Amino acid sequence: MLKKQSAGLVLWGAILFVAWNALLLLFFWTRPSPGRLPSDSALDDDPAGLTREVIRLAEDAEVELERQRGLLQQIREHHARWSQRWRAPTAAATVRRCLDKLLHYRPSAERFPIIVSQDCGHEETAQVIASYGSAVTHIRQPDLSSIAVPPDHRKFQGYYKIARHYRWALGQVFHRFKFPAAVVVEDDLEVAPDFFEYFQATYPLLRADPSLWCVSAWNDNGKEQMVDSSKPELLYRTDFFPGLGWLLLAELWAELEPKWPRAFWDDWMRRPEQRQGRACVRPEISRTMTFGRKGVSHGQFFDQHLKFIKLNQHFVPFTQLDLSYLRQETYDRDFLARVYGAPLLQVEKVRTSERNELGEVRVQYTGRDSFKAFAKALGVMDDLKSGVPRAGYRGIVSFLFRGRRVHLAPPQTWDGYDPSWN
Repeated sequence: MLKKQSAGLVLWGAILFVAWNALLLLFFWTRPSPGRLPSDSALDDDPAGLTREVIRLAEDAEVELERQRGLLQQIREHHARWSQRWRAPTAAATVRRCLDKLLHYRPSAERFPIIVSQDCGHEETAQVIASYGSAVTHIRQPDLSSIAVPPDHRKFQGYYKIARHYRWALGQVFHRFKFPAAVVVEDDLEVAPDFFEYFQATYPLLRADPSLWCVSAWNDNGKEQMVDSSKPELLYRTDFFPGLGWLLLAELWAELEPKWPRAFWDDWMRRPEQRQGRACVRPEISRTMTFGRKGVSHGQFFDQHLKFIKLNQHFVPFTQLDLSYLRQETYDRDFLARVYGAPLLQVEKVRTSERNELGEVRVQYTGRDSFKAFAKALGVMDDLKSGVPRAGYRGIVSFLFRGRRVHLAPPQTWDGYDPSWN
């Protein structure tokens, strides 16, 4: 807002500058010389006098224009000060914030080596990464060229470059460094104190359960008023690929790499042909938060949603907990019994009734339109990707509404997602 105001002030200043000079020139050319008003005939009869008049006007104009140049310089300096004060954080600043937190919470450099892949030629960013020395491994994407895109995708050039960078960087991690798994962290993410503990504990589960294909640190509906702060250890299965800090195995990369998309890689991951019925693990309370309002998405969702996601601040010793409840057979049995055993309420009743009247409840939707209407009414994200709701599992989205656990769920006869719900 302030940045727009400053730009507006500069624009008006420039307009006034041009208008003022036009008026001055008009004035100089039409005003008489001091002391007398020369007639046209007099000037015609005295060519030398006409020359002197022109020279005098030119000198006056030069003095005034010099003064106006000073005014324009003041406008430029004003704009520079405002731009400096309100500019968005640089790439160098975001990567430093991200790395500082990762290194602060990292329990072991041997167990969790950090590779920083840079996809720009920005020297300040490279210097920031280099300042961490041997604490990180710095690699640089060699191809920084523009990408040929369809005419209607020119404004999406950034998404094509991101997909290209992901493919190259993950190829380096799994082919050059030969790691069996990797946690992907974008440079505009801040991690929770138990970020590494969370992934260390869920890695064996991901390795053992073929019905899982990733572990994510992110809850799409993780706003503070929508999560149970008393249960930071609570984890879920989700059919929606969350991203924003996620663990994948080398075997999955071997599957995805040959068909990796040219752009929009995250939505591509959410398509049925990639997901193949598999789920991810996600937390009740996010283990990452994004501070990157600026980016290729130009702040999409950030001001309305992303900046309100709660970051967990309480260390949970996940490696000491029994996470077997997340295995598909056990989870499906217990989770579905809990959801469909909850009292069925109309959405308006949920919005108006007291928490202690019924406790945990279920709201049922029967189609795309009713899902979106009920999601909006209850404050959860209402968009669908290939028919899958954010944070949903078997069509069910679980969250807190005014302190009560609510399950927004399809009928118990649900038999799969409809990709046309998009």
